[in-house]
Amino acid sequence: MRVVALADTHAPRRWKSCPPPVAEQLRRADLILHAGDVCTAAILGELSQYAPVLAVLGNNDGPDVAAWGATPALRADLDGLRVAMIHDSGAARGRPQRLRRRFPDAGLVVFGHSHIPLDADAGGIRIFNPGSPTDRRRQPQGTVGVLSIEDGRLVTAEVIAVT
Repeated sequence: MRVVALADTHAPRRWKSCPPPVAEQLRRADLILHAGDVCTAAILGELSQYAPVLAVLGNNDGPDVAAWGATPALRADLDGLRVAMIHDSGAARGRPQRLRRRFPDAGLVVFGHSHIPLDADAGGIRIFNPGSPTDRRRQPQGTVGVLSIEDGRLVTAEVIAVT
């Protein structure tokens, strides 16, 4: 299963339409995860044209994103791998332990909010932030995440530069 993870697209201010390098990744996705700060549900509709979308609410998301179906947090079984997703995972210090307590059964937790890509295996939990494809802040490039899941295992997790 090929999963493309996005976060912090901040439409329409930062995401006017799907950037071509992002679309290139989405065309090959079996599933899209959006870890919040979509800012408008229209983007979730746009993403749904590529593959099914699961999304969580970010601190900048309005009622239309919730009405679309985004929730504050979610848990899903992706090809046998227990995955959780939340927008804001809190401070970097203590993050793995905090996420393990919140999602004790998850093998992978995807989050956003910081706009800083992160892929870490810490304390028996894999934590992954895809960064932002459109609002890189202090990062050198905009990014998305690409996850390969097979038979209950996270085979690969990559942060892909898209700007």
